[in-house]
Amino acid sequence: MAKPITIIEFMKMFPDDDACLEHLFHARFGMDHQCSRCGETGKWKKLSKQPAYTCQCGNHVHPMVGTPFHKSHTPLQKWFYAMYLFTTTRHGVPAKELQRQLSVNYKTAWRMGHEIRKYLAAVDGDTPLSGHVEADETYLGGREKARKGQSRLTNKAIVVGMVERNGDVITRVVPDTSRNSLEVTVTENVLPGSRISTDEHKGYSDLNKCGFQHETVHHKSKEYVRGDVHTNTIEGFWAMIKRSIRGTHIHVSKDHLPKYLGEFEFRWNLRHHPEVMFPLLLKRLGS
Repeated sequence: MAKPITIIEFMKMFPDDDACLEHLFHARFGMDHQCSRCGETGKWKKLSKQPAYTCQCGNHVHPMVGTPFHKSHTPLQKWFYAMYLFTTTRHGVPAKELQRQLSVNYKTAWRMGHEIRKYLAAVDGDTPLSGHVEADETYLGGREKARKGQSRLTNKAIVVGMVERNGDVITRVVPDTSRNSLEVTVTENVLPGSRISTDEHKGYSDLNKCGFQHETVHHKSKEYVRGDVHTNTIEGFWAMIKRSIRGTHIHVSKDHLPKYLGEFEFRWNLRHHPEVMFPLLLKRLGS
């Protein structure tokens, strides 16, 4: 298995803001970008005092517009390094770590982290699952310690996860665990005709009527595997997220949970090829 680039290699690729801006310009517009004013191609030069390129006719192009870095006063190299950090960890990067690594204030680090999470989710996308899919629900986010008289689940969000065997995972925050919520979530993200393995939760009981080959294992009866029917893969994904939240983020609010889920989906879906994570983020800056 190929390895991700090292920090030494990163610094050689992007030694300063100009190198990052040059990459961004080439990724978004190409070496032979045609000027919209004069029609010339390949006549672009970096402006000395602005993060922009200018044509010989005086027309300007701003590579950062439309990217997570737009309107940010944080140096571009710090943004690139933050993305690099997100692709070289298994459990995510908290704002405090970004604050220390980048020498920025906490508010800036917090915003950068969330912008990068949104970008990771956009790059990952959500192609409908097929084949043999496992589905399960869990409670995530909130604080572990509830106030007196409250359930520990009070501040948590309900999340449905679907994972294709040897394939990708998709998660969705849902309002409840009713049959309607679970069935709608599954039918929106899994192609008809697929096999679906779940536990005995009644919310999945009518999936056969929705065009799926539905099979269950009965966890309450201590049945966890029957042939190739199980939910071990999705439960492993839940375990990874919960370890990461407890050990790295301490707690995650309901409002921001979808961003964290998008980050974990991106990392899981590329788990067999971690070396492509950072190059993929750089490449997709052009889309």
